[in-house]
Amino acid sequence: MISRIDLRGDALPEGGALRDLLPRADFDVQAALEKVRPICEDVHHRGDAALIEYAEKFDGVQLTRVRVDAQALADALAGLDPAVRAALEESVRRARLVHRAQRRTEHTTQVVPGGKVTEKWVPVERVGLYAPGGRSVYPSSVVMNVVPAQEAGVESIALASPGQKEFGGLPHPTILAACALLGIDEVYAAGGATAVAMFAHGTESCPPVNMVTGPGNIWVAAAKRYFTGRIGIDAEAGPTEIAVLADATADPAHVAADLISQAEHDPMAAAVLVTDSAELADAVEKELAPQIAATKHVNDRIVPALEGKQSAIVLVDSVDDGLKVVDAYGAEHLEIQTADAAAVAARVRNAGAVFVGPWAPVSLGDYCAGSNHVLPTGGCACHSSGLSVQSFLRGIHIVDYTRDALADVTHHVVTLAEAEDLPAHGAALKARFGWQVPTA
Repeated sequence: MISRIDLRGDALPEGGALRDLLPRADFDVQAALEKVRPICEDVHHRGDAALIEYAEKFDGVQLTRVRVDAQALADALAGLDPAVRAALEESVRRARLVHRAQRRTEHTTQVVPGGKVTEKWVPVERVGLYAPGGRSVYPSSVVMNVVPAQEAGVESIALASPGQKEFGGLPHPTILAACALLGIDEVYAAGGATAVAMFAHGTESCPPVNMVTGPGNIWVAAAKRYFTGRIGIDAEAGPTEIAVLADATADPAHVAADLISQAEHDPMAAAVLVTDSAELADAVEKELAPQIAATKHVNDRIVPALEGKQSAIVLVDSVDDGLKVVDAYGAEHLEIQTADAAAVAARVRNAGAVFVGPWAPVSLGDYCAGSNHVLPTGGCACHSSGLSVQSFLRGIHIVDYTRDALADVTHHVVTLAEAEDLPAHGAALKARFGWQVPTA
């Protein structure tokens, strides 16, 4: 069901050569970009009318308005299953604890007497958050986007999620209830590239935003790329991924269950086991079939995901080699199920989030660990981070120098300006001192 890649016996290649040996889904954002370009421009020119038309074309819903009214939000919260509400409230509580600790504070550095630089952190003024609504409904993504934005101090928060035919064109009621629970009253029934275009350009009902965050399909990723520069984005999210680095001490039932849990997201989801134990690999394979048979979404998601080119069992000679492999892979979610898992996890360089030992599965992070589950995919963990309070903050340097402090450094500034053949830069300082360079 799941393929094997045997990297034992020879020294592992370095860098890109190693990455090229590892499984990865085909995800051509550039090709999708050409398809979303006319849609995005149509939303720009026709606004809400285009959104309503595309909602019927793509989601099969007939809307009279795009913005969800306040009563629908209140009704969704009132009708929410009490157990689901309690679980969401606990998810929010834990997420707030973690994200509140990420707040940045203003800091002033006294560079020289009379010269200081203050770094001030200012939240993005208005953000558009996206909650997917295709194969599954993700109220957890509402939590993971809204909480860090709120903790950062963002004043204006809007959220979009695709309209659902079975709910009269509204986003899924659990999505609406999560919004109401978090105090988000600006919600739109818009999905995919049209939602990103709505946020980027603005429409009659939705003012434009400064930034868009949240996971989504390839059309969301393509629209984010199209509007990068006009708006800030968190990342171009690709298919979800789990990598498990395990040795002979791991429980094969746990490993198999965790691979399946990620595969149930999408037929393009990636599930990768990296191990130095052929016996564990065999045992995990034996566990997969009965566990898959006992769950849902078998033929439309799990089996295609595990059989796809993006999933594999990778055999290595040692845990050290396994670390090289998972660092080259740069997984969205990385589980460490080895002896002394904490020490191994501390050596990981590239991962969206790391889950340590048998009692910290990825599913915990999806909902109630307190961590954020909006994470870099497609190997982007080697240069990007998951969503956090920092994502919604901008650092601004405030430079404050006295006359004497400027005079003390003017000769250096003039020297460097002339070295770069930018004499007017130096002249801007000379003008302040009667066109003379003060003596150092």
